Amino acid sequence: MAYRIYVGSYTNELTALQFDSGTSSLTILSSVTVGYHPSWLTPLPSDRTVIFTGLEQSDGKIVTVKYDEKGQALLLGTVPSGGADPCALLADGDELLIGNYSSGILHVIPLKNGGSYLQPSNGTTILLSGTGPNKERQEGPHPHQVLRHPDRPEILVPDLGTDKVWRLTKDEQGIWTKAGFVEIKAGGGPRHAAVYNNVLYTVLELSSEVTAHRLPPLPEKPTLITTVPTMSKFPGDPEELGMLCAEILLPKPNTSYPTPYLYASNRNDPSLEGDVIAIFSVADPEKLELVAEVRSGLKHLRGMLFGGPDDRYLAAGGVLGGGVKVFERVDGGKGLKEVASVELEAPTGFLWA
Repeated sequence: MAYRIYVGSYTNELTALQFDSGTSSLTILSSVTVGYHPSWLTPLPSDRTVIFTGLEQSDGKIVTVKYDEKGQALLLGTVPSGGADPCALLADGDELLIGNYSSGILHVIPLKNGGSYLQPSNGTTILLSGTGPNKERQEGPHPHQVLRHPDRPEILVPDLGTDKVWRLTKDEQGIWTKAGFVEIKAGGGPRHAAVYNNVLYTVLELSSEVTAHRLPPLPEKPTLITTVPTMSKFPGDPEELGMLCAEILLPKPNTSYPTPYLYASNRNDPSLEGDVIAIFSVADPEKLELVAEVRSGLKHLRGMLFGGPDDRYLAAGGVLGGGVKVFERVDGGKGLKEVASVELEAPTGFLWA
């Protein structure tokens, strides 16, 4: 069976890959120049052949690209992101929500039919505020992800700069507004998050930890359950090594993988075997149990994403080496086995077609 994977990067290119599970091969279909550092991808909800990417630059841009049946790309348009360094996008319903990292701004652009699919003149802006104790990395707000709660109309925004995960809901005019937040440990630097059974799991980039919070509906307050490191044993001081955790994924259980597992990536491990993907059991909501650590063969593992039938496969990339690899979930999801790879420069984000 053949699957298409779109790849963002810390280059000027978007790349379309084809993964063939029958032959365990991963090949490049096309590459298109879109602009500086198109690191994150999100699809148009009504048509996954149309994707949006943010250019991480001081005058942030959003580029719309449409892919044909052969994996060739057509650029449909470019609009301002509403801030600097848009590193996180979410196309949800009839809106595109944009996390502008450096300017601490969440910008929302309505979607339309045709053209670039974006209406920038009707956009709205949410200003974040605050700082953290890390003077170099937390001098102001830095939204690093935008995700929707899977079971209720709530948007969550991990903010690395303020040690908060902002909680957004719509007001009476249908505008997204800040309605609360989850307080994260000082200096932790929340980067990405996942929600399962109303528990919020957040990966903390600056402290290399994962936290779990109970997340009841607003206006109830969240409560901390536990905090655990993203590896069983670091090869030295993570701060001195610059070992930063990056991604956190929690695929919804299904018939092929009925037991829920959480997958967290680490970066900059000095091991010749590459960065570690840590796998945690979340079957007991009172704890996070580390059940496996998989050496990825990737250097600076920034992005990864599940896809394929029942989320069987994991695409992951090394910004500083190793290209793109596809892993298969084994042992019921408790392990990962590499099945395909391809050389590609500085991959950062993925989207399964």
